[in-house]
Amino acid sequence: MANPYRELFKAPGSRAFVLAGMIARMPISMTGIGLITMLSQLHGGYALAGSVAATFALATAFCAPQVSRLVDRFGQGRVLPVAAGLGGGALLALLLCTRLQAPHWTLFFFAALAGCMPSMSAMVRARWTELYRGQPQLQTAYALESVLDEVCFIVGPPISVGLSVGLFPEAGPLVALLMLALGVGLFVVQKSTEPPVHPHDEEHSGSIIRSGQIRMLLLLMTAMGTIVGVVDVVSVAFAQQQGQPAAASIVLSMYATGSCLAGIAFGALKLSTPLPRLFMYSGIATAVTTLPLLLAGNILGLSLAVLVAGLFFSPTLI
Repeated sequence: MANPYRELFKAPGSRAFVLAGMIARMPISMTGIGLITMLSQLHGGYALAGSVAATFALATAFCAPQVSRLVDRFGQGRVLPVAAGLGGGALLALLLCTRLQAPHWTLFFFAALAGCMPSMSAMVRARWTELYRGQPQLQTAYALESVLDEVCFIVGPPISVGLSVGLFPEAGPLVALLMLALGVGLFVVQKSTEPPVHPHDEEHSGSIIRSGQIRMLLLLMTAMGTIVGVVDVVSVAFAQQQGQPAAASIVLSMYATGSCLAGIAFGALKLSTPLPRLFMYSGIATAVTTLPLLLAGNILGLSLAVLVAGLFFSPTLI
């Protein structure tokens, strides 16, 4: 039986842009948890840390579609270096303000600007779409991308938390910044697989958010994003309360591991169930499997609970 994932990489240049995209997307998993770990260490609490990280997350949610829209109009090669430079520069300024004990408002200001970082997962998916548009391989490619996103959340949090705890508080976000610069640089020089810029259609210039179906998707994705954000903050606080701050990275990796394994299996399946029904089943299961988190009383219990909670996350995204 042919391996559907191996078949994807027969396309010229696919290995190179996936590797570069993997490096460039690591800050997705490292920056938020890195800011929480950094600020909680330096300020002895989670109110400021959580608020700054939430500002970064909300700014990313707002700015990423705008950056992607510019990419559609002008191309990845022209827009991504500018967006990465602006977002990365703001993150560097945030770290400097933290080190220099600048007023708290500066942290929020630069956290908001740091949200201009491009969504590299979307950029890689765009290249897959250009390669396999209208072909069955595209669903497998999307499954691969969701799995790689989860791999980032398996590897990223331990690296970020470990660096910030083991070296110095700013180390985790700083390494995320360096990976963003390296990954985006390697990605944009690959011109052969860059999607062409399609002519802008003035007849369809209205916002897609007006669609009822898109609003429903947005509602569900907001709920899923809330779950991930809560798991991030609670894991760090719970591990700190248990006297094992570094264990937060293990908990977060278990969540991503469950999602990653389920995503690999889902991407290899050829299911006859209609996509809307699969989407509904996966969304309900994602919600229900978070309930055991309420019963966790130690690090092991929380790790097992988040492993189960992650099983339906990646299939829902796919």
